Amino acid sequence: MTNRKMLKPLTVVLILICLGTLMGLGYGCDQKREKGKAEVIGFPQSFTELVEKVRPAVVNISATTTVHVPGHPFRHFFGPREEGPFSDFFKRFFGDIPDREFKQQSLGSGFIVDKDGYIITNNHVVEKADEIKVKLSEGKEYKAKVIGRDSKTDLALIKISSLFGDLPTLPLGESDKVKVGEWVLAVGNPFGLEHTVTKGIISATGRVIGSGPYDNFLQTDAPINPGNSGGPLINLRGEVIGINTAIVASGQGIGFAIPSNLAQQVFNQLKEKGKVFRGWIGVSIQSVTPEMAESFSLKEPRGALVGDVVPGGPAEAGGIQRGDVIVGFDGKGIKDASDLPRIVAETPIKKTVMIKVIREGREVDLKVIVAEMEEEKTASMKRKAPEQHFGMMVDEITSQRVKEFNLRDRTGVVILQVAPGSPAEEANLQAGDVIKEIGRKPVRNLKDYEEGIAKMQRSKSVLFFISRGGQTFYASIKIF
Repeated sequence: MTNRKMLKPLTVVLILICLGTLMGLGYGCDQKREKGKAEVIGFPQSFTELVEKVRPAVVNISATTTVHVPGHPFRHFFGPREEGPFSDFFKRFFGDIPDREFKQQSLGSGFIVDKDGYIITNNHVVEKADEIKVKLSEGKEYKAKVIGRDSKTDLALIKISSLFGDLPTLPLGESDKVKVGEWVLAVGNPFGLEHTVTKGIISATGRVIGSGPYDNFLQTDAPINPGNSGGPLINLRGEVIGINTAIVASGQGIGFAIPSNLAQQVFNQLKEKGKVFRGWIGVSIQSVTPEMAESFSLKEPRGALVGDVVPGGPAEAGGIQRGDVIVGFDGKGIKDASDLPRIVAETPIKKTVMIKVIREGREVDLKVIVAEMEEEKTASMKRKAPEQHFGMMVDEITSQRVKEFNLRDRTGVVILQVAPGSPAEEANLQAGDVIKEIGRKPVRNLKDYEEGIAKMQRSKSVLFFISRGGQTFYASIKIF
């Protein structure tokens, strides 16, 4: 009996020990499970180590530009003081006031990509700069020179010289592998606050925001502000997956970065050649709407609809026709019209590619040899003044004109103004109309327009083919 009484407390103790052990094991499993969960999610305890690793290669860029100011304050209103009815007035009261100039400074960011001192930044940070200074995280300052700029992607490559070649660098990662929801850091100098770090996630990929022909931005909610331009967007491995470049001023948590894969291609060409060479096939394209999809025998809206083919261009030589819908290019699918310009531009010049088109409901494969995109006129060259004939003023179709008149056409010339009572007004022409043909000859640009007008000078009338708001019609103007 006594033994049984002694065993009872001992049994209770053993049971309690076992329960405690089991609970401890369960807690340990939960900890491991939670730890495993954290590892899968990839959320770090702290970004401290990552920031210490990447920050030394991020630089502050100070660009100085010379701005010229006219000597007397009313020149913009009345023109040069040597001419016009107010010339005596200005000479009497203002005399010869010399033009002035002052220095304007802007701030941006960038990052060092190799130990030779090459730095990637945004084109708009250094575009008009007379002098560029680069400041490293430890305080050292260097003068930088521009190696090359690319306005179409808003990227620029500048260089500093270091005697010891011991500059910190950041590697470019694979932006094509980026997933929505990944953690990222934005490092830069917003509002001149050096080496500011903000965190966020990738909100979307492949964003088209209308900034240029090769839009393919990463969207992030990591705070990006003026001064961050050109700074890196970093993943948790310490790789640059984007170059911070744009924000939505009216929104919060909406920033955009140029993908690192595009930046790598631009960097390689700017470093080797000082400029970017792009592929070109010579087509004018537009997106396929749901209504158009049915008309072109497509099961769904996809691809790039060919609205025009440049005579003598690679596309025409390869058999591409107006009305074809391009759905594949060199093995890559074309989901929307915005995909094609970027993919073509990235294709090596003189490469023969297979282009898949939908024509009258059937898939057709065509071979096209990619040509080099012609160099655009440099910014220093003055654009020719708009042409005036028959009481109407016309001009090239530029991105500015597209926005101004909400144009759908990308080839032809646009009518800017029509004088009251002029032959153009009598022919029912109006501002925003696009001239596609003169005398049944195609008009692709201002040069074609001028040649067409010159040929028709001896005729009694000129026949125009006009595009207006998606509709087309003919208009005739009599020549007296």
